[in-house]
Amino acid sequence: MIQTGQLKIDAIDLSFGGVTALHDISFNLEKPELLAIIGPNGAGKTCILNCISGFYHPQRGKISWDGRDITRMSPHAIAKLQLARTFQHITLYAGMNTVDNLMAARHIFMKQNILTGALYFGWAHDEEKAHRERVEEIIDFLEIGAIRKKMVGTLPYGQRKRVDLGRALALEPRVLLLDEPMAGMNVDEKEDIARFIIDVLETRKIPVIMVEHDMGVVMDIADRVIVLDFGNKIAEGPPSEIKVNQSVIKAYLGED
Repeated sequence: MIQTGQLKIDAIDLSFGGVTALHDISFNLEKPELLAIIGPNGAGKTCILNCISGFYHPQRGKISWDGRDITRMSPHAIAKLQLARTFQHITLYAGMNTVDNLMAARHIFMKQNILTGALYFGWAHDEEKAHRERVEEIIDFLEIGAIRKKMVGTLPYGQRKRVDLGRALALEPRVLLLDEPMAGMNVDEKEDIARFIIDVLETRKIPVIMVEHDMGVVMDIADRVIVLDFGNKIAEGPPSEIKVNQSVIKAYLGED
């Protein structure tokens, strides 16, 4: 079981030139739950994930993980802390197969040096075997055994999305950040991804922060919802409350 830590976002501001992307955003994640972040296009949803994962550094405020300030840490340093993410636009190695894409994510756990790796004996052999066993377990979990040896660049979009999720899981995340995991999918593909996300949360006890546009999916599977509008948090609560929140209806659902 994953040991859950506390992720705390405290009053962060992010701007680009004169444009404010996020203003005074605060929330905590400290237990296995699915926290969804929603809002109109340009509301700042992906900016939050980029700040947490180190791609953006807020000008004000603090982001901490297990009591450690990660506000200005690099993306690779944050990945080593096992905060893993997927991206809205898939960033897989198109010329590599599914297994190798997942193995690439295991690099943060690899201990052997260039010499032992090149000679491939003893510890290096045992280490790779252990990593491959972990990758095969993820392949079984995501039901992608049929494409394990296929080049990722040749796969249909929905299958590439599964591989992208698998690569994030290969980091053994203590928090999983998902950016539009169902974008561009048909109904069946969305149902499959939603099922895998729920299984990640319920069976592996990994907290999930998910940015998603599909309100139906969010209201069905989220435990808590944060709503952004023009970089400001306008609501936070369980889906049942968000559905009837008048500020959310006006900003997100387009009420006059």
